[in-house]
Amino acid sequence: MSGTPTTSATAKMKKDESFLGKLGGTLVRKKKSKEVSDLHEEGKNAINAPMLPSGTDIHPEDTLLEENAERFMINPTSRDNPKFKDLQKVLIDWINSELEEDRIIVKDLEEDCYDGQVLQKLFEKLSGRKLNVAEVTQSEIGQKQKLQTVLESVNELLRPHGWTIEWSVDSIHSKNLVPIVYLLVALAMHFQAPIRLPEHVSVQLVVIKKREGILQSAVVTKELTSTTEMMMGRFERDAFDTLLDHAPDKLNVVKTSLITFVNKHLNKLNLEVTELESQFADGVYLILLMGLLEDYFVPLYNFFLTPESFEQKVHNVAFAFELMQDGGLKKPKARPEDVVNLNLKSTLRVLYNLFTNYKNSD
Repeated sequence: MSGTPTTSATAKMKKDESFLGKLGGTLVRKKKSKEVSDLHEEGKNAINAPMLPSGTDIHPEDTLLEENAERFMINPTSRDNPKFKDLQKVLIDWINSELEEDRIIVKDLEEDCYDGQVLQKLFEKLSGRKLNVAEVTQSEIGQKQKLQTVLESVNELLRPHGWTIEWSVDSIHSKNLVPIVYLLVALAMHFQAPIRLPEHVSVQLVVIKKREGILQSAVVTKELTSTTEMMMGRFERDAFDTLLDHAPDKLNVVKTSLITFVNKHLNKLNLEVTELESQFADGVYLILLMGLLEDYFVPLYNFFLTPESFEQKVHNVAFAFELMQDGGLKKPKARPEDVVNLNLKSTLRVLYNLFTNYKNSD
């Protein structure tokens, strides 16, 4: 009986050693398998992306790209560029100023703009339009639906003015910083935001493409801002630039002549102008003036007789520009938004164009 426990203990010890040996072998095999897998992945990345800029990492999702698909990433050097960071700060401060009443505070463009909530509120504030979207959306589907509605409204507004659409629902929702900045710069310029955007800001993008199963990369440069003059719509200097810059004392003479001209016709409707930049800003007087100059009645359903929002005023001025072109005049150099924003030179250009063509009209 005394030898039985010893035999049993020895058998148990051998069994335990056998189990540990198997477990150790399994762990070693798994470790080696992982090392081989990691080595394979490292080799694949080295083969597939030989041209990537230093410091650029391939994300796991990049290796899962479908054939002919593309993915964009900001070159790390561009992301750290002081001018690019300054542009982001200017845009963030502008958004926070616009949405102060909504108690919305933006700290990071990628993290705070991707779900559409901030972009919705910003567009509604700038355009005076209320979008038919849910106020709060937590699900990815709901967020993308909101983004779709917001971007459709933005694109509908910007595309007629020659803007290239550099953003999409997927690119913004995936927190791609460059499309978000593109969109905000376009809105700031279109609505003449009271901010000064840094000039000549550009970024380098690393473009990852999959061709015949192989990842290929290229670097492209994207310009986000140009010069202040170009961004503010001053595409060329003319007589009014010179007048305001070098002969402001003569400005009142020009304004008086133009006021006399417009009142000669508007008086027929018992209307009178005393301030050029403010009284033509909503487009109503411009439309009525064109009807008087061309001797036709403009149906009231074609424009807003008492416009309230920025968008309605822009519609009116744009419609007046269409009437001018229908009358044989060249398309005004000014943008409708400039006239609405009380830009004196833009208003003078428009009225002077009418004056030179209709000064002898009764």
